[in-house]
Amino acid sequence: MKIPDPSQTHWRKSTHSGANEGECVEIADLNGQVGIRDSKNPVGGHLALTRQSFAALLTHLTS
Repeated sequence: MKIPDPSQTHWRKSTHSGANEGECVEIADLNGQVGIRDSKNPVGGHLALTRQSFAALLTHLTS
């Protein structure tokens, strides 16, 4: 599976991130994987998780 170039990907900020808050993450669809990055440092790299791993992460964070 080819993962798209992150600089050419549409990243979305979390709805839980306020307009002026400092703790912000963005997510993107990376052809079957979910990309996660720091919105304050978009060129600093990203984490790519399978959809199953991303769902498990969200479950863990909300429990």
